[in-house]
Amino acid sequence: MARPREFDRDEALKRATAVFWAKGFEAASTDNLLAAMKIGRQSLYDTFGDKRRLYLEALGRYQAVNLANQLAQLDAEASPLAGIRRMLLAVAEADPSFRALGCMNVGAIVEFGRNDEEIAAMLTENETALDAALESSLRKAKAEGEIGTATDIKGAVRFIQATLRGLKVSGKAGADTQSLRQTVEFALAALTKDPRRG
Repeated sequence: MARPREFDRDEALKRATAVFWAKGFEAASTDNLLAAMKIGRQSLYDTFGDKRRLYLEALGRYQAVNLANQLAQLDAEASPLAGIRRMLLAVAEADPSFRALGCMNVGAIVEFGRNDEEIAAMLTENETALDAALESSLRKAKAEGEIGTATDIKGAVRFIQATLRGLKVSGKAGADTQSLRQTVEFALAALTKDPRRG
């Protein structure tokens, strides 16, 4: 008869996610993970499989939480453009210790590129979901006159995604809150500029 699990699986996964987020996959040793998760080696293998399977589950957890927060920020304002601003400012105004962690998705791209098909598929799915939400917000913004009628919506989505990644990388590199806020406001000014006026 198998022994009942003596730890909280969700809490252990949360702790593992924090380790992978801070260190990446390769630099996070099994000993690092076991110490953070407060479980034994056999419990890790029995519950999560190997280190790679644990990483994939941790990345999935990070993506789910992060995307839910981003969607909530986009929907938190009556104005679509204000929702986009809120989402970007959430990165700029985060606690410096949190910003120093950067983005686990960006970390995965840097570490694995597109060579790992399973991880690449997870990253693409996550990006596509945020793309869809941003496109919806931008179409509403266009309909409500917040951005120019000639604005390329698909291009604007890519621009916001690039800005979001840039904020996270800059935050990890030590950029201060004021500098990041200025980046957000500059991006929004560019977004609201009528492209027909040059």
